[in-house]
Amino acid sequence: MNQPLAYVNPQAKVAANVVIEPFVSIDKNVIIEEGTWIGSNVTIMEGARIGKNCKIFPGAVISAIPQDMKFAGEETIVKIGNNVIIREFATINRGTKASYETVVGDNTLLMAYVHIAHDCVVGSNVIMANAAMLAGHCIVDDWAIIGGMVPVHQFCHIGTHSIIAGGTGVGKDVPPYTKAARDPLSYVGVNSIGLRRRGFSPEVINKIQEIYRIIFIKGYNVSQAVEIIEAKVEATRERDEILSFIANSSRGIMKGYSKMREK
Repeated sequence: MNQPLAYVNPQAKVAANVVIEPFVSIDKNVIIEEGTWIGSNVTIMEGARIGKNCKIFPGAVISAIPQDMKFAGEETIVKIGNNVIIREFATINRGTKASYETVVGDNTLLMAYVHIAHDCVVGSNVIMANAAMLAGHCIVDDWAIIGGMVPVHQFCHIGTHSIIAGGTGVGKDVPPYTKAARDPLSYVGVNSIGLRRRGFSPEVINKIQEIYRIIFIKGYNVSQAVEIIEAKVEATRERDEILSFIANSSRGIMKGYSKMREK
C-alpha cells in the first residue's frame, strides 16, 4: 500500500497488499509477506523477515541490534512466522553470531511491552503477556504461556504446554506440561486445564501427573526420579519428551514446591 507518510527503504521487499499506516519506518534488507498490517509508528529495522497475515501494533520495534556488548555488527536477522500478533511497544532484537537469528513461530501472541532478546527461539502458538521479557538465547516451546511481567534469565528453556504465573522470576528451565510460580521458581502442578483445552485425554494427563509426582513430590533428586520413570513408567510420547527435556537442560529444572519455603 502506498502510504506517503511512511518511510519504506527502496531495498525492502514488501508484498503489494501489506497495509502500512502513517509514520512507519521500514529499513533495507527487510522482507514482509502478504496480508500483514503495520500500525503507525512501528519501526522495522534491517534484517527483519516477517511472514503472512501478521498484525504489528503502534510503537513496536522489530529487528533492532542486540543489546549485547559482544555484538560486532555481524549480519543477522529476526524471523517472524505467519499470523503473529505483536502488540504495542513490543521489541524483538535480531540475533548475534551465536545463531545469527532470533525466531518467533506461527500464531504467536506477543502482548504490549514484551521483549524478546537476541538469539531467542519462540515457538508457535505461544502467548507472552504484557511486559514479559526474554533475555538472550532463551527457548520457548510451542503452546507455552508466559504471564505478565515475567523476566526470563538468559539460556532458559520453557517447555511445551507449560504456563508461568505472572510476576514469576524464571532462572531455571520449566519442563513441558507444567505450571510454574512462586519465588524461587517452583512446580505447582500440571497444566491440566490447558491440556484439556488442547485435546489431551484424561488418561494422558494422569500419566503426566504421575511422572511429575515422581520428579517433584516424592522427595527424590532428579537423577533418582529419572531412573524410576525410565524403569517403571510406560514409554509414551509425553514421557519421552519430559525425559529428553531434563536430559538436555543446561540450567537445571525448577524445584518442587515445598511448604517449608513459606516459613
